[in-house]
Amino acid sequence: MAGKASSSQASVGGLGSGALSHVFIQYPPLRCNIPESRGFYYDDGNKLLISPTSDQVFSWKTAPFSPLAAPITDSISEGPICSIRFSLDEKLIAVQRSNILIQFWHRETGETFTHRCKSESETILGFFWTDCPSCDIVVVKTSGLDLFAYEYASKSLILVETKKVNVNWYVYTHESRLVLLASGMQCKTFYGFQLSSAGIIRLPKFEMVMAKSEANSKPVLSSEDVYIVTVYGRIYCLQVDRVAMVLHSYRFYRDAIIQQGSLPIYSNKVAVSVVDNVLLVHQVDAKVVILYDIFADSRAPISAPLPVLLRGFPRSNISTSRPSSKESESSEASNTNDRETIIYGDDWTFLVPDLICDVANKLLWKIHLDLEAISASSSEVPSVLEFLQRRKLEAYKAKQLCLEITQTVILERRPVTMVAKAMDVLVTSYSHSLKTGSYFKGIKTERTPSSVPNVSGLGQGIDASTSRADGLGKSIQHESASRVNSVAVSRPSTYSSSETEDNEPLKISSNDAQFVAGKVDLGAESCTTEAQPSSSPSQLPGPSNNPLNASVSEQQESQLTSPAISPDEMYKFVFAPIEEEMVGEPSYLVAIILEFFRSANLEKVKVHPNLYVLTIQLLARSERYAELGLFIINKIIEPSKEVALQLLESGRQNFQIRKLGTDMLRQLSLHHDYVLLLVQDGYYLEALRYARKHKVTTIRPSLFLEAAFTSNDSQHLAAVLRFFSDFIPGFRSTSDFFTYYHILNEMNSSVAA
Repeated sequence: MAGKASSSQASVGGLGSGALSHVFIQYPPLRCNIPESRGFYYDDGNKLLISPTSDQVFSWKTAPFSPLAAPITDSISEGPICSIRFSLDEKLIAVQRSNILIQFWHRETGETFTHRCKSESETILGFFWTDCPSCDIVVVKTSGLDLFAYEYASKSLILVETKKVNVNWYVYTHESRLVLLASGMQCKTFYGFQLSSAGIIRLPKFEMVMAKSEANSKPVLSSEDVYIVTVYGRIYCLQVDRVAMVLHSYRFYRDAIIQQGSLPIYSNKVAVSVVDNVLLVHQVDAKVVILYDIFADSRAPISAPLPVLLRGFPRSNISTSRPSSKESESSEASNTNDRETIIYGDDWTFLVPDLICDVANKLLWKIHLDLEAISASSSEVPSVLEFLQRRKLEAYKAKQLCLEITQTVILERRPVTMVAKAMDVLVTSYSHSLKTGSYFKGIKTERTPSSVPNVSGLGQGIDASTSRADGLGKSIQHESASRVNSVAVSRPSTYSSSETEDNEPLKISSNDAQFVAGKVDLGAESCTTEAQPSSSPSQLPGPSNNPLNASVSEQQESQLTSPAISPDEMYKFVFAPIEEEMVGEPSYLVAIILEFFRSANLEKVKVHPNLYVLTIQLLARSERYAELGLFIINKIIEPSKEVALQLLESGRQNFQIRKLGTDMLRQLSLHHDYVLLLVQDGYYLEALRYARKHKVTTIRPSLFLEAAFTSNDSQHLAAVLRFFSDFIPGFRSTSDFFTYYHILNEMNSSVAA
């Protein structure tokens, strides 16, 4: 059952705060220490870690992951256990007792029934529950698949259909609803079936590539060497070739399985995880992990191989100077904590999609990416930003890092061409997030196990898991209700894929993908476009040193589903702070802002008006009035009230710029502001004519009267009084009229004297 922990302590140094790693596990783990446990099994359909005893079943929910999760207990009868799974509605427990018998329990009533192989020539390799409309449970046998429907009234299984295939072992993942059946002498011939809510899809038969070690040697493929993963909504099969020391990649389409290249491996023992669409290839013997982001079909690793880091381990809690009466307890606690620090132990099993089960110490860990460390490991800023913009699980953190990186490259005055590429990345990502509806859209953080995928006629997403049948004397099998004391594969989380394929790909359903990215573009499906959201600045994340962070609640952070950065955020958290910090000639910053305008124009994204205002201020500061005039005339700077007012302000030193501001007010039909401007400039009679022509009734008469009085011209004051007397009913009874009528009489009297 549970093997011994690895004696190697080489990787325990990863506990140090100065250790380098791009992947980490967070202390404390979920402790699953059940007395008389008979091993661990993982039910990926319900995301349950299961530990049975002789007459009980303990199960822990692993999604959402919590180290404090308490187990749920169910009673079963004694007997051997080869595999165990809960039904998708969690009303039934199915236990494979042998290679010919599966036993079922109704959890509420305790009633039980059994299913037995009818033919002695075939054996049961495993089983899994499905949400296929025609069947509820699939039994995998050496002769193929038996599809059964569960009859609640009679509490029995009814055979619906049989798929005849010679099977040596199989791999199944619940999220993809995809089962691969290995056949042939070398187990390299595969048959695939996808049993989804849309029905049953049979994939073309295909063969995997295997290098020969010797001339007459024919290596046999093991289930340990085959993994199903999903990355950006695409289904892949990864196959370990131990002779060639490569990891072959195959992509599944409805009508074809196409090899996608190979990744090098440096260890005989390999495991796979997927965290936030990043492929993690664990080189177990070398105790390092290599990260790949295969969004653009790149086979280059993201960063150098580094070990997994253990974070949060409380070394200070392990005291070596306890009282003598407590020495035994102290020693035991110290040994327990030391066992928990072992990295890549012999009994580590990698579960779907980002879990590690330490069978020997009965611990469950969750794998995390260190986005900050990954982004700091590369100097290729556009590539780093592209990587961060594709992250969804920690969208808030990715967004902060993008803002900080963008600020830094501008402050460091990096080449404009490089910063322009960075701007293109950010604007394109924001535009795409609007089209897919993922920008600031609330989502479920975890997909419920009972959700039914909507395949739209295509194959489903992916969920990888493995199991072994031990003690049965037959070939190893992969399934998600697996014995975790053997190496298991990892099922990645599901995400959108915005690409369009010539062949129709198998992919994640929209329902499954929603738990990560809201409404997303999947495979070859079209996007849904939503109106551009208006975001309150107080809700937007900024760089870590920005005081705004204090106003962002944990709920808002968790609801952030996209790291995309809006033009409003670009202004508030990048350009505005930078303008205050940058000294000297502003031409560099102007060039960067113009590149941002170019990107926004290409993607038809609206720029924040204050960024146009900032551009005007920078150009006026360096007295580049001719360029500013051209930007206004050619609408590189879009007209707005804010822009017009800034042109008026900056035009105090240049008449042509001020005139552009007044013209813009008229063009935008901002009659109130234009009339005020004329009054402030002393053209109050022209303002009166303009107000009468355009029926501007929102200006206070006192402004005009005060301006006329200041001119010390009684005729002008009389004209203004007469205008308002005729234009505004009841004006003659206001205090303004009596005050200035009295002033007018005094002015006339003084002139007559």
